[in-house]
Amino acid sequence: MSTSDVGRDGITGARPDREARIGQGGHRPDGRRGRRGRRGERAMVPDAEFRSYYGKPILNPPVWKSVDIAGYFFLGGLAGAGSVLAAGAHWTGRPAAARALKAASLGAISGSTAALIHDLGRPGRFYNMLRVMKPTSPMSMGSWLLAAYGPLAGAAAALDVTGLFPRLGHAATAGAAALGPGVAAYTAVLAADTAVPAWHEGFRELPFVFAGSAAVAASGMALVAAPPRETAPMRTAAVCGAALELGAATLMERRLGIIAENYREGTGGRLMRAARVLTAAGAAGGALLGGRNRTAAALCGAALLAGSACTRFGVFHAGMRSAKDPKYTVVPQRERIRERAAEPA
Repeated sequence: MSTSDVGRDGITGARPDREARIGQGGHRPDGRRGRRGRRGERAMVPDAEFRSYYGKPILNPPVWKSVDIAGYFFLGGLAGAGSVLAAGAHWTGRPAAARALKAASLGAISGSTAALIHDLGRPGRFYNMLRVMKPTSPMSMGSWLLAAYGPLAGAAAALDVTGLFPRLGHAATAGAAALGPGVAAYTAVLAADTAVPAWHEGFRELPFVFAGSAAVAASGMALVAAPPRETAPMRTAAVCGAALELGAATLMERRLGIIAENYREGTGGRLMRAARVLTAAGAAGGALLGGRNRTAAALCGAALLAGSACTRFGVFHAGMRSAKDPKYTVVPQRERIRERAAEPA
């Protein structure tokens, strides 16, 4: 309780430094000035720290399992890009490469769908997602995309191996290639549509990261499974995919500010660094040696596959880490508020 009194002669009994001083601003314990109010005065209360009740995360992290969902991301990218490269090999007279990529795409999309259903808990939940088509929902559109792509990829592979119904096989190959880019990249849109900071804030570059990573994986599969004489276009695709993936990932980290810590630290950071090394080494080695020696081509292809997998798992773990720490939610929000306040009326 204050012991000061106000009389005709002013304030008596006032205690120094105990009264609020409008317009003079207070000092923080670290020596910095207090924040400025809306009308020009300086507030006495320092900025609050980013905290949550009882130390709980502000966001509920996704309950997705890393093996299931990150594997679903990786295998879907391999399948989609593989169908595109398979169609190119099919129409340019590279039958061994086309057959290998068609078979790999069928196996990858089967594994991707199985991983998704395993994470959902039971197959009926995947079927229920097909009961409604909602264009504004990445999950809904992705489910329909998988449902349409899977039979086409299966028909393209089966008819190529058996040699039956060649015209139908050509149509299935073309259809799978048309849907392939969507299968390869839609999981990035799915992740960015969540509230997870490392995914949501990277919505601009993440689809390009996933598309480049998918091209790297499919090219690596071709180097492993096809004869070197037929893989020249795949080696070029590996270089282009690596450039797209690494370039987009670098731009994303530069733009994300504090959230980019999740792509540099922890499990996600280690995986992203490994992805950069493996992808760059595999692409360079494939371009220089992949057409000369089958063993070198297979090793470079394995590096490309491993690099693509590390990218998908790294993105997954970076997102999970960002959802658990309140600062990655609060700090970007404050920065946006300050930017809007600084804009002229």
